[in-house]
Amino acid sequence: MAFVIFLIPCFVISTDIAFSCQNADDFVGASAPGDIIIGGLFAVHSEMLHPEDPIKPVIQNCAGFEIQVFLQTLAMIHAIETINNSTLLSGVTLGYEIYDTCAEVTKAMASALRFLSKFNSSEDAVEFKCNYSDYIPRVKAVTGASYSEVSMAVSRLLALQLIPQVSPASSAEILSDKIRFPSFFRTIPSDFHQTRAMTRLIYESGWNWIGVIATDDDNGRFALESFGVQAMANNVCIAFKEMLPAYLSDSTFHTKVDHAIEKIVKETRVNVIVVFMRQFHVLKLFKKAIERNVKKVWIASDNWSAAFKISTIPNIRQLGTVVGFGFKSGDISSFQEFLRNLHEKPTENNKFLHEYIMLLSVCAYLEYHDFQTCIANQSQDDLLENAGSKPQIWRDDFLNANIEQGFIHSTILAVYAIAHAIKGRCKDRDCKDPSAFTPWELLEELKKVVVIDDDKEVKFDPNGDMSTSYDVLLWKEIDGHVEITTMAEYDAEKGGFIFEDEEKKKDFLALKKVQSTCSQHCRPGQVKKVTESPHTCCYECIYCPENHYSNQTDMDYCYRCNNKTYWAPVNSTTCYRKTIYFLAWTDWFAIFLLLLSAFGVVVVLSICIIFTKNLDTPVVKASGGLIVCYIILFSHFLIFLSTVFFIDVPTDFKCKTRQALFGISFTLCISCILIKSLKILLAFSFDPKLQNFLKCMYKPIPAVVTCTGIQVIICTFWLIFRTPFVNQNFSIPKAIILECNEGSIVAFGIMLGYIAALAFICFIFAFKGRKLPENYNEAKFITFGMLIYFIAWIVFIPVYATTFGKYLPAVEIIVVLISNYGILCCTFLPKCYIIIYKQETNTKSAFLKMVYTYSSKSAGSVAVSQASLDSKSSSLRATVTDSCKTENDSVNGNCHFQVPGQPLIKGKVLPKNAARTVIRKRVSSI
Repeated sequence: MAFVIFLIPCFVISTDIAFSCQNADDFVGASAPGDIIIGGLFAVHSEMLHPEDPIKPVIQNCAGFEIQVFLQTLAMIHAIETINNSTLLSGVTLGYEIYDTCAEVTKAMASALRFLSKFNSSEDAVEFKCNYSDYIPRVKAVTGASYSEVSMAVSRLLALQLIPQVSPASSAEILSDKIRFPSFFRTIPSDFHQTRAMTRLIYESGWNWIGVIATDDDNGRFALESFGVQAMANNVCIAFKEMLPAYLSDSTFHTKVDHAIEKIVKETRVNVIVVFMRQFHVLKLFKKAIERNVKKVWIASDNWSAAFKISTIPNIRQLGTVVGFGFKSGDISSFQEFLRNLHEKPTENNKFLHEYIMLLSVCAYLEYHDFQTCIANQSQDDLLENAGSKPQIWRDDFLNANIEQGFIHSTILAVYAIAHAIKGRCKDRDCKDPSAFTPWELLEELKKVVVIDDDKEVKFDPNGDMSTSYDVLLWKEIDGHVEITTMAEYDAEKGGFIFEDEEKKKDFLALKKVQSTCSQHCRPGQVKKVTESPHTCCYECIYCPENHYSNQTDMDYCYRCNNKTYWAPVNSTTCYRKTIYFLAWTDWFAIFLLLLSAFGVVVVLSICIIFTKNLDTPVVKASGGLIVCYIILFSHFLIFLSTVFFIDVPTDFKCKTRQALFGISFTLCISCILIKSLKILLAFSFDPKLQNFLKCMYKPIPAVVTCTGIQVIICTFWLIFRTPFVNQNFSIPKAIILECNEGSIVAFGIMLGYIAALAFICFIFAFKGRKLPENYNEAKFITFGMLIYFIAWIVFIPVYATTFGKYLPAVEIIVVLISNYGILCCTFLPKCYIIIYKQETNTKSAFLKMVYTYSSKSAGSVAVSQASLDSKSSSLRATVTDSCKTENDSVNGNCHFQVPGQPLIKGKVLPKNAARTVIRKRVSSI
């Protein structure tokens, strides 16, 4: 619908220079009277024109009408009118003075000087005072400015009188510093939350290699600095940073835009660009990018994320995907109704509205985007020349289409925050009087303000910020054109994204399909190895070494398996518990050894039964009697039993018991066999000196007790001072071998060495008696048994020292079984053979006959050897002369043996019966 507002005569336009500042009142863009005046600073124009003549301190005209900022001024006016028509400030009306900063600090400071001027002063002069506590300036508070760079400069001026400044758009993090900007507030979050939200989005999308483009002003630099800190904290690297001039009038602007586009094209691995720029900068950049067919993911700052005029650029779809962060919006339906009735508003005190109507006239017949471009490109001087001959047209839909809801909402919120602070000050005073309170008193009240927004309480934090949420905006193609949709909400306090439905979450997850990394992601099991690049995001992926793992993507280091009980192969994503090995009952080799031990026990029991049934036979009696045999057989049984303690899970009890039981049992067995060897040697030795020595040594019970007791003492000291214990052997990478640590190798060696010493003595004694009667040659078998023992344990030592693993106990079991079987078999099996298969030789008469025959030979050989002792080989044929001259000598048994060349030897000849009696006594003593 077109609507003609009013007709401006040509002669008025030709003489009116309303857009040029002739006096202070002309400087005001929009105003309305009131009891309390609120100032407004908005960048309604994007740039200030500079004359070709040398610069003079003159306020110049502006160009580049910004529809979105113009709407913010209307939002401020609407909020003030709504408050005046409500009961919020009963009896008190708010007025306003809104100024155009033209995105220039210098012009904004000129406006701020007017704010500082004394109330109702005819000269609009700022008084110099040492104390402004009672000073009443022109305004009580200021709303604005649009850009952070402008707000920083203005805030420093307003801080002189502590005039509250509430900005709906300035987001620079530095403005939260209450030391430098004590009177600054804002109804939006600071860039700290925005940059954190951006890096969070980048991180969750799997990107770490990005580019940044920002304007070279305070806002751009501070945003870039904040983003850099957040990016580093999230392991995001900035591949390049491009800074564009803050003003379009800069002669290098287009050159630097071209350079930025070239950089984007050159960096093929960078597919995500973060843009901290004003809307008119983004327009120029995107037009160049469309020409070069650049397709990336663009992350928009709050300055332009909801810019309708950018989203409607022809072929904007070719640029790729635009994701932005906009301020959380509220209900602005009343403002939209206000815009529908805007054509009815007078323009005398609103030069912005006046200019907008003129722009509608100049650009009336252009298509939508061209119409928008036409508005942005018109200067105030051009309007004076072109507006007179054009019909004035009203476009109802244009303003509503260009609403950036976040900025409109924050502007209305800023006005209401100031109004609530005024209400708090006016509770007990007449605020129709401008001197009722000062700005600094209003500042203190503003810190305590609580505003109800969409049924939620919002207030300023200690930094003067309102930490509201962000809307995550996605520029989405719908029905052939790009629409700005809300994809998610970012919770600034919790630092996470909230999705309204699954469809929007899918849009968010679809961003992960875009790759923007310097290097390929390292999979779990790999780790990043930084290359020569200065960026940590450029790396190589190498496998985690053995016993290390990584369980996440792009890890900087591999975790070590937390202790020795776990292991990991190369390129592992987790640690595995090591297999515990020991000689288990179910192991085939253990079963085999246990069967051998069991068979040994059966053999021992069988021998015991055989000897018990043949108790009175000569073979059993000659073996020392049943008691001695039982003791030896019992020791063999204990030795076989000790092998059980070498099998299954080692415990401290098993480790302590097995060696002590084996050592004491074996010592008892060897001690008994030693006494038997000594007794046999004593019975069949005819050397008087040897007999006397053997008689002194032959004390059976004390000898056995002493020999065994020494071993008991050795084992006791061993168990007390260096006791064996369970040890975990980690020598095999993937396994833990449970084994018994002997505690002291020295004690273990002493125990075995003591048994070996007893066995060696036993071997010597048995070797001496190896030529006993054929049917009773026990000494010979004892000799064989000891030899088997020595061979087994000599072989055991190097094998045991070089063996490791779960079969180490099996080595000792084998040696124990071999030595035990060898001694058992050599000691008892020949006797059992005689008892069972040679019963005719196991009689007393046969036994005595065999002994007598052996004794006779032994006695004869002793006599001959005595007679020929020390004779020379040449006198071996010497005759023996019987000197039994007389019958008495013969009866007495006196004999004289004379060897040639030797003195006469006298001796006695034993009668046959006497010799036989001696032999019987010796044999019976066995």
